[in-house]
Amino acid sequence: MNTAPLLVELFVEELPPKALQKLGDAFASVLRDQLVALELADASAQLTAYASPRRLAAHLSAVRAQAPDKAISQKLMPVSVGLDASGQATPALLKKLSALGADASAVAQLKRAPDGKAEVLFYESTARGATLAEGLQKALDEAIRLLPIPKVMRYQLQDGWSSVNFVRPAHGLVALHGSDVVPVTALGLSADRTTQGHRFEASVHPVALTHADHYAAQLRSEGAVIASFAERRAEIVRQLQAAAARIGGGVRPIEDDALLDEVTALVERPNVLVCQFEQEFLAVPQECLILTMKANQKYFPLLNAEGKLTHQFLIVSNITPQDASAVIEGNERVVRPRLADAKFFFDQDRKKTLVSRVPQLDKVVYHNQLGTQGERVQRVRAIAQAIGAQLFAALSQRHDIDGTQDAEVVQDYLMTCVDNAALLAKTDLVTDMVGEFPELQGTMGAYYAINDGLPDDVAHAIEDHYKPRFAGDSLPRNNVGLVVALADKLETLVGMFGIGNLPTGDRDPFALRRHALGVIRMLTERDLPLELPALLAAAVPAFGDKIEDPSAALLDFIFERLAGSLREQGYRAQEVDAVLALRPPRLSQVPQRLAAVRAFASLPEALAHAAANKRITNILKKAGPVDAHVNPELLLEQAEKDLFIALQRYVPESTAQFEAGDYTASLQTLAILRAPVDAFFDDVMVNAEQLDLRLNRQGLLKMLHQAMNRVADLSLLAV
Repeated sequence: MNTAPLLVELFVEELPPKALQKLGDAFASVLRDQLVALELADASAQLTAYASPRRLAAHLSAVRAQAPDKAISQKLMPVSVGLDASGQATPALLKKLSALGADASAVAQLKRAPDGKAEVLFYESTARGATLAEGLQKALDEAIRLLPIPKVMRYQLQDGWSSVNFVRPAHGLVALHGSDVVPVTALGLSADRTTQGHRFEASVHPVALTHADHYAAQLRSEGAVIASFAERRAEIVRQLQAAAARIGGGVRPIEDDALLDEVTALVERPNVLVCQFEQEFLAVPQECLILTMKANQKYFPLLNAEGKLTHQFLIVSNITPQDASAVIEGNERVVRPRLADAKFFFDQDRKKTLVSRVPQLDKVVYHNQLGTQGERVQRVRAIAQAIGAQLFAALSQRHDIDGTQDAEVVQDYLMTCVDNAALLAKTDLVTDMVGEFPELQGTMGAYYAINDGLPDDVAHAIEDHYKPRFAGDSLPRNNVGLVVALADKLETLVGMFGIGNLPTGDRDPFALRRHALGVIRMLTERDLPLELPALLAAAVPAFGDKIEDPSAALLDFIFERLAGSLREQGYRAQEVDAVLALRPPRLSQVPQRLAAVRAFASLPEALAHAAANKRITNILKKAGPVDAHVNPELLLEQAEKDLFIALQRYVPESTAQFEAGDYTASLQTLAILRAPVDAFFDDVMVNAEQLDLRLNRQGLLKMLHQAMNRVADLSLLAV
């Protein structure tokens, strides 16, 4: 059947920029899916989505004018019900046929076929394929209904009576099959071939589309519009880079995909221009200037080769005048007050120290069950002190400086910095700058800490205690920052779990999943010698009687997040389950344990060991409490004697390797036990009738089980 390209466009008032790309993709994909389902198009047909500030459109490369007819076989009723003894149609059958648009003449053509125990009558017919007008109407209605509209508008149509709901008022509908208009309607509009180009720079008003394939080219040449979101985005990137190259000196526009997408959704034909502001504003922290230019004005700040902000920036204009000076001057005039506000906030904030702002936190509510930010700060201080003490003790042992004079000096410095950082970490929340730009919390605290003459370690910790804020974010850069970040996240986790405020489904208003992953990342990636249960135990007392101890539920929650994270990193589910089944208290050891399990699983003895381990686990579970003790005099069978000798020979070696952190070697040493273990199960009856023999053999298995499952629960590797 002959096909032709199809073009459908909705011309609307300016669409919400942050949702534009999603709206365009959804509109096009639903149209395509519906047409494919109706067999008006094949799944192989090429789909092109278009989205500009004032239009959503879709182009499909090959669409039929009518779908092919379909043969239909409809089950009617059993033969015994539909035909009487003489083979004539019963009233029930005639009534059924009439409902299908047939009469008694169709009885002779009915097909008989067995269906279960009875023979059944089937009516076979041909269903006419949907015309493009019918199918496109249905597809268009569905595409509009399923649009992911962030906020629906209700507006009145031109008739003065009817109203419709849509993301923005629609003013035009185009539906072209090749060069022919498809007669469909939507949102009170009837399809034709005309659309509108650029508000000011189109050469033709309106643009009369000649063919579905000419849509993008006509809009570009006659309408001064780049309809494709992707093409428009690429053009902006090209112009940004070209403008930076013209300026020279190695400057480059800031990289921000979200900003680039939003600007792409604001212009129909981009024109990048170079602007500048007074250099005196560069005395303000660049994060403030960058944020105000990006968030408020949608400008692209320029950075030099060292990553420092320059006094020049790039704008993406929607018009291309011969003389752009008025556009440039206008944007420079608009940004100047914004930068002046940032400078004013910065200057005002520096007149007060961070310490002087601490009492203000008592007036800021954190949570109605957990008190104010001031109370929260005191909890974070207490938790940070406990974590700092644990960390210092572990590091002192690791570096063999415990009890020395140098250790005391280092400890005093660490704990002082930790306490100061924890006390001041939230104080920038009550500054003018963070009040205006909440995204700068932590960042401004660091600047103000340096202004107050505090050590760099404290300033960095104030900035870093929110990290990691998202997947892939950097971790705190020093131990002070790590301690305060851990304390802050554990305070949130313990507090929220302690009052029963848990994540449900997609709802996680306090970002508890992100906080848990942050704790995991810091403990593992920085190889911190801290144990998770001890950290929770240190956090709970800080809340007093405000909460119930949530440690058990919180441990489950954190290990669930860890398991999911490890699977995303490419570890097999069996490997992850085997390691985490033991709930290793030191998460920093988990990667080494996983590596050991993976290496062990590759050994020829692995499957046999895993199966044996599973068997031992089941035996011990049924036996109840078993003492890992063996009386050599009660070892009667040669196989159990050999196993005991092998355990005496290899378990101490494996234990020493385990305690040294060489988990791979520890497991591989025990792999040698395969032969005596197999012989034991072949030749020895564990559950002997004689009680002392049975307990002795169970004790022998208990010794083996403890040795084999130090690194991971190997029984979970069994197929």
